[in-house]
Amino acid sequence: MTLDHLVYATPDLEESVRQLGKLTGVRPVEGGPHPGLGTRNHLLGLGELRYLEIIGPDPEQPEPEGPRPFGIDELTEPRLAGWAVRAADIEARVARSRTLGYDPGPIEPLSRRTPDGEVLRWRLTYPYEAVVPFLIDWGRTPHPARHLPVVPLTAFGASHPEPARVRERLAALGVELDVRAGEPALVAVLGGTTTLT
Repeated sequence: MTLDHLVYATPDLEESVRQLGKLTGVRPVEGGPHPGLGTRNHLLGLGELRYLEIIGPDPEQPEPEGPRPFGIDELTEPRLAGWAVRAADIEARVARSRTLGYDPGPIEPLSRRTPDGEVLRWRLTYPYEAVVPFLIDWGRTPHPARHLPVVPLTAFGASHPEPARVRERLAALGVELDVRAGEPALVAVLGGTTTLT
């Protein structure tokens, strides 16, 4: 499967967008709100139909009924909080993973409206831990990375106290990632110079 996007969660979306623009020299573009979740995002292309999603609280939405995704409500600073891989047939991928011993969770539909009024729809599995990806299926929706400004992703890896266990889950999903021993973390390098963790 193919890396779809990285999730950079933040308690202050506008500040993180400003900082990333300053660090990379390319300002992320507005994506749109996630109705009912209390979040909105900005996007930055990573090349090869991949992107960085910067996601944080949306002050224009009411407080959501449940916690915001990716632990946003508990954050005091931004962090790489997850990553997604594309699964063209998400049901088959989930079924295969379950037979190999890892349940990636239920498949849920989501949508958002872009600033120009286009409605994007997709289905995904919700992540349990940052170092193991969630699956995403865009269906007939054109991929959101098509027209984004790009800062190339030059490195991506992870660390975890139990790297062998993480590798087993990755294998069940059909995914490869360099996972080393250490504290749980994702590490991405953009443009060869900007490191996000």
